[in-house]
Amino acid sequence: MSLLQRLEMRQGQALVMTPQLLQAIKLLQLSQLDLAAYVDAELERNPLLERVEGDASEPREAAEGAPEPDFGGAEAGGGEDWSPPELNPASGEIETDHDTRLDNVFQDELPTAARDSVAEGGAGDMLSLTPAPYGSSGGSFDSDAPDFEATLTVETSLREHLAAQLDLATRDPVDRLIGGFLIDAVDEAGYMREPIDAVAERLGSGIDDVARMLKLVQSFDPPGVAARDLAECLAIQLREQDRFDPAMQALVSRLDLVAKRDFPSLRRLCGVDDEDLVEMLAELRRLDPKPGRAFGSSAVEVLIPDVFVRAAPDGSWLVELNGEALPRVLVNQSYYARVSRGAVADGDKSFLSECLQTANWLTRSLEQRARTILKVATEIVRQQDGFFLHGVSHLRPLNLKTVAEAIGMHESTVSRVTSNKAIGTSRGTLEMKYFFTAAIPGAAGAASHSSEAVRHRIRQLVDGETPNDVLSDDALVQRLRGEGVDIARRTVAKYRESLRIPSSIERRREHVGHAGR
Repeated sequence: MSLLQRLEMRQGQALVMTPQLLQAIKLLQLSQLDLAAYVDAELERNPLLERVEGDASEPREAAEGAPEPDFGGAEAGGGEDWSPPELNPASGEIETDHDTRLDNVFQDELPTAARDSVAEGGAGDMLSLTPAPYGSSGGSFDSDAPDFEATLTVETSLREHLAAQLDLATRDPVDRLIGGFLIDAVDEAGYMREPIDAVAERLGSGIDDVARMLKLVQSFDPPGVAARDLAECLAIQLREQDRFDPAMQALVSRLDLVAKRDFPSLRRLCGVDDEDLVEMLAELRRLDPKPGRAFGSSAVEVLIPDVFVRAAPDGSWLVELNGEALPRVLVNQSYYARVSRGAVADGDKSFLSECLQTANWLTRSLEQRARTILKVATEIVRQQDGFFLHGVSHLRPLNLKTVAEAIGMHESTVSRVTSNKAIGTSRGTLEMKYFFTAAIPGAAGAASHSSEAVRHRIRQLVDGETPNDVLSDDALVQRLRGEGVDIARRTVAKYRESLRIPSSIERRREHVGHAGR
């Protein structure tokens, strides 16, 4: 066998993931907050980008004749006068005045002609693209205006609250060291999750000293803090109220029976009658199982819709972008033309060219992101028309592939669009992922049902049961099969547990407990 070296020419096709295309893909799956942070960083880095203040406008073409980048199945541009499509529930057709043709083509970079047309723009000509960010105030602040940040109060964290009490409780440096370590080990809920023997080993101190300081920290405000489990947390609070008698101690020691609502066993264990047991359980409910939640909790992020859906007078659905939730930036052509004329060094020219290309791609990626979100949301509304008309009981089974095939996009694009996005409806603001549910087959060849609709029906059946007719999982299966849902008992049990519905035995005990009151 002989080895030869030779040159061969081969022709083939390959997908090249350019940095610009990767940027477009990244922007598509970002949430609103992440997108705003990304755009802010680009505005600081790129002198050719400017934020637009004022009323938001619909996305339009950035440069005439320039193709739109695709994200593995993104739509290619519509007309100049772009408006959100409308959905007619009667016909199931999307009503729109612009071209919604989709081409699954990856565009690696802007053509040279498009870049040249941007560079040669006249003075004062800017490219208006995507809408303004949600909550942006716009404009510059008056220097004489009051500093509202100076009037804000700082929320005290749980650690700071406990550390201040430790400073008053002891002056011994060793005790302060151990106490500070224990306070650092307390989580946001107020529990001390690290064992005291592990703390003693890490600090090189005795277990008795750690246990003594733990007892001291547990005496701090709020009551129940630094407990190692729920039973200890409740016991600390009951001792604080001087209510930790033997009967209550027995009750706290068997919280598993409390969770199961096994009232007969609890009466025998505590040695009390029905009336006393009811009062003891009411006392437990008044305690705080998470004493640290009033301190240092992370800020709750409000779910802001990316798309709004509202009913039109003619019965169709209007699907519109939330203009306030999208960044709106401009490419300042006049500034580029003025600066490029004065650029002499090759490095300056290269920097300006790179900034211009990056700015163009960012604005076009933002525009394409808005168009793609709207396209996917419109198809979701068309597929789930019954939900918007009648509620969750009419939610249809839906997957990413169905939406992708209907609008001619790649399945991965639909997946990115529906991640971290929300739709504002008359029934509340819901994540886009909410509308994608598994299919439960119908009985006797009937149409399949959405898993979310089946969960909703299980909740309705349980809420409608009477103390004398508590539905077991088998009974729920028979009820659902009678309504045309072919479902297994284990699936009913799984859905019931996901809804935090107790078992039929526990619900029956609860009804008996209420009747005993």
